Amino acid sequence: MIQTSYTLLLLFFVTSVVGQKSYSKKQIAKLKAEVTALIETDKKQAQVMVDKVFSFAELGFQEVESSKYLTGILKNNGFKIENSISGIPTAWFAEWSNGDGPTIAIGSDVDCIPKASQYPGIAYHKPMVEGAPGHGEGHNSGIPLNISAVLAVKKIMERENIGGTLIVWPGIAEELVAAKAWYVRDGLFDDIDMCIFTHVSSNLSVSYGPARGTGLISVEYSFEGEAAHSAGSPWRGRSALDAAELMNIGWNYKREHLHPLRRSHSIFTDAGDQPNVVPSKASIWFYFRDIKYEGIMDMYAIANDMAKGAALMTGTTMKSRVLGAAWPRHFNKVIAETMYENIKKIGLPEWSKADQVLAKAVQTEVSSKKIEGLATKLDTIGLPVVDPISGGSDDIGDISWKVPTVTMRFPSNIPGLQGHHWSNAIAMATPIAHKGVVAGAKAEAMTLIDFLTQPKLLEQAWDYFNNEQTKETKFEPMISESDMPPIYLNKDKQDQFRKELEKFYYDETKYDSYLEQIGVAYPTVKED
Repeated sequence: MIQTSYTLLLLFFVTSVVGQKSYSKKQIAKLKAEVTALIETDKKQAQVMVDKVFSFAELGFQEVESSKYLTGILKNNGFKIENSISGIPTAWFAEWSNGDGPTIAIGSDVDCIPKASQYPGIAYHKPMVEGAPGHGEGHNSGIPLNISAVLAVKKIMERENIGGTLIVWPGIAEELVAAKAWYVRDGLFDDIDMCIFTHVSSNLSVSYGPARGTGLISVEYSFEGEAAHSAGSPWRGRSALDAAELMNIGWNYKREHLHPLRRSHSIFTDAGDQPNVVPSKASIWFYFRDIKYEGIMDMYAIANDMAKGAALMTGTTMKSRVLGAAWPRHFNKVIAETMYENIKKIGLPEWSKADQVLAKAVQTEVSSKKIEGLATKLDTIGLPVVDPISGGSDDIGDISWKVPTVTMRFPSNIPGLQGHHWSNAIAMATPIAHKGVVAGAKAEAMTLIDFLTQPKLLEQAWDYFNNEQTKETKFEPMISESDMPPIYLNKDKQDQFRKELEKFYYDETKYDSYLEQIGVAYPTVKED
């Protein structure tokens, strides 16, 4: 099927490139200069979007206000919105077309982290709402970056009559890796020519080839037994919790025999009601990670057998459901090299003294190994991983095996933090985040201009995809046609805090910045 897509793409180029306008290097450079100037002129809108989404602080599958706000901006700028894609209420595709040309998908994540509530601009732990979610990774910045880039490119396309289609889309529930695999399964990327994804970081960078980190499958095992009085007649009960605990014990013994590149984690999602009732229901939720698809599925098969064994040992029944999946990532060389040339032209933002004071204070607060502040030297292009390193996952991996894809990382956060933590929220509604988003938007917009005006680049990207990336590795979905996205997740957590969080929603009509609204002097650090 991949080879067929490639053949059709080549036929498209043969029949349509002749009719397209040819651009010289000088003309392309001029268009790039103009698109970056547009982004610079409109950087206030980028700041407002970043701060606004930060203030919503919504967990995965509960990104109601974030999605409504972002799609509203796109709709007002002529994009056609398709809501509830793949049966996910907060998921959407926003499409704008200017006729024949490449179809480019531009995506980023929008969800936040449980219990990561934090006042921005304050270099120590100070929750806005105790126990509430917060943007402790920085996903509030990616879609605002993409919108800034796309709206500027759209103006150039309209003026120059450049053909092509731009699709902006959100990575819903990325922290649960529970949406992008469904997008791919449901054919949403079947007619996409390439994908640019963005993710917050502490430098401006892009990579190609196999990426550092892992893929994973997310599975919940649920056991059902028989309740009984824990003291009066415990022999009449069959404890589902015993089964879940036995599975957990079995898997913990298995850890000794896992390859170092494999990782797994689990939590109990249901452990019974109260001590004097034998638990009739219990559930345990696992992430199984490996650097290869085959390794992930091997761990999954072993865990399935353990769950069956735990049920047999306790006289309970067992069922399982897949809650998410992410293939190991592989990024496109042609797109990455083209983008990196633009990154070199943009460079890192000029950080103020206040920016650096905040960054060093936060690094000190969380005992970072290096107290050096924000990056002042641009990263080199990321090369293919030769010696694999275990680590995190991102379900952009599934899309990277469907169409040529890269992830551009942009400098809106502070180096040396632990991730998924309140400290990672500190910079995310400050000038650090705003400057990083503007720099990233410029590099992304320039790359979009490259691929919209030079069809040969897209042909080369697909050549790499077909003849190098997928030559030996073939994509097989980890989710089945019957697996449904777990859109119920996080609802209780978000509902618990939404009313309190609403008091902190950013009102850009009254305040110039979010820091002004919440009364934070920038930067606020501990006294010596």
